[in-house]
This record gives sequence, C-alpha cells and structure tokens, in this order.
Amino acid sequence: MKNYGDEKECLILNTSMLCIVVLHKNLWCIAFRKIFIYNLPMPTVKEMGAFKRAVYVYYHKHKRDLPWRHTKNPYHILVSEIMLQQTQVQRVEVKYREFLRAFPTVKALATASLADVLRVWQGMGYNRRTKMLHEAANVIVRDYHGRVPRDMKTLMTFPGIGPSTAGGICAYAYNMPVVFIETNIRRVYIHHFFADRRGVTDAEIFPLVEATLNRNHPREWYSALMDYGTHLALTTENPNRKSKGYMRQKPFKGSDREVRGTILKILAEGPRSQVFLFKHLPFNKERIIHILENLERESLITHKKTIYVLGS
Repeated sequence: MKNYGDEKECLILNTSMLCIVVLHKNLWCIAFRKIFIYNLPMPTVKEMGAFKRAVYVYYHKHKRDLPWRHTKNPYHILVSEIMLQQTQVQRVEVKYREFLRAFPTVKALATASLADVLRVWQGMGYNRRTKMLHEAANVIVRDYHGRVPRDMKTLMTFPGIGPSTAGGICAYAYNMPVVFIETNIRRVYIHHFFADRRGVTDAEIFPLVEATLNRNHPREWYSALMDYGTHLALTTENPNRKSKGYMRQKPFKGSDREVRGTILKILAEGPRSQVFLFKHLPFNKERIIHILENLERESLITHKKTIYVLGS
C-alpha cells in the first residue's frame, strides 16, 4: 500500500496476481482474459495517445518540486519509496532530508543501531518500516557490496519491499521501463478508463499501464502519473473507491497505531519504566501491556525487568 496525498485512504492489493504478471510476462493473458470477461476492449492507439497527452499537459504545468526528484542515487530513492508508503508527501519531504543527514549512505544506515534509526524516524508512523529499511540496508551492504539491486525480482526479496516499491526504485533510480501499480497510478487509470465500472481489479489495469508506458522516459512518465493522480484525489470523488481492493483506513485516534506511536515517541527520549508508561499514557494498562508485547515481538523495543528501551 502506498499513499501520496490522502492519509485516510488504504488499498489492499492483490499482490500475488500483480507479482505473477510482473515477473512472468508470458502470463499477460491472465490480465487480458479478465478484460475480455468484463467486455472491456483495449483503448485504441488514438485514445491512449489522448490519455498520455492529458497526463503530460497537467504535469508540465503543475509538476511538484520534490527532493527525491533531484537525485538518481538508488539509496536515496529507496529511502523515499519506503517513506512514501502510507505517508503524506508533505511529511516525507521534511523527514527525508533529516534522515539522509543522519544516514547519508546505505552503509551508514546499516551500521547504525535500530534505536538510533527509530529516533530519527519519529513522526512518520508505521514504525515497522524503520526496521525493514534497516534490515534491507544490511542485506544490501552484506550481499550486494553496498549497491541497491536494479531488478524488481531481487528487490522484492528485501524486507518491506513489494511490487510497487520495487517498481518505483527501478523507475526512479535506474530509469527502467518496468510496469507497476500503486495508489496514484490506479486512480489515474480508473478515472480515465473505468469511469462507469466498480470492482476494478489491478489485473485489468495492468495491461493499460504497460501499453501507455513511455519506455524512453519512464522516470518522467511515472512522476507525471503520480502528480496527476494526486490532483485527481483533490478534485474528484476518489476514483480508487471503484477498485475491488479499496478499503478505508480506520481512524488514527484511539487506534493501536496511536498507542504504538505514542509509546515509541516516549521511548525515543530514553528508557522508561512500565510504571512511567502507565502513568503518562492515556490508555488502560491491559492495552498498554498488549502493545508493549507486540512491539517487543517485532524487535522494535526490548526490556529488562520493567525498563523498556528502543531497539532489540
């Protein structure tokens, strides 16, 4: 799941189908059969050309000046893609710069303690991403001589990296004409090609992404899709509601995510006792203990006797 502008939106992807189509192009017929079943013919060359012009016209007038668009450094792109999972662009812009100041290279990240990485990550939420990014950095340093791999299949073996993140890394870091779908891409294609449909699957969208891909300039094309998708999120009734996998995210207030984030924020300031947490957290003790156990199971925190600290 990835979110570039609507924090309340959450999409559950049929990633197994997407992986099959991405990694085995000879199975492209799966997607085409689904389109045939729904009686949805592929757009004409003229229609696809008009679609691409509309995307580029918007982009050339309104493209966003984002810091990760000023680099081709694969490690920097990896950091930005992980951060942009489920987090608003405005928050990522600030934290991206701060994070790279603290960990300017993949080796710097790999050799840092998880506790230090968690401290820098504070304010981003979804802290499991921190551990997975830290683990991915260790794999890159240990097994790939500090170089981020340039193929989706390998990247998808890393912690926290699925098809959309792997595709983003290949497209933005290496300008590779890979095919992938994420929230904004899905929104654009549903808006233009499935306006009268509900229950649209990624398997139906995928051939359209493949057919309209600018293979000479995939980095720019995907940036254009992202910006246009963000524009549609603000100016139309969210087209992604027509996606078969669409699901609204539960409110943050009062959620386990709020409890987790609050605990980690307190522990980022230093070790704290269980009694301290009970006193300063506005949640019942049973719930706090349950969340503490989950965080420790995920190796985000550890404890000795009744004192809790960040990291494993």
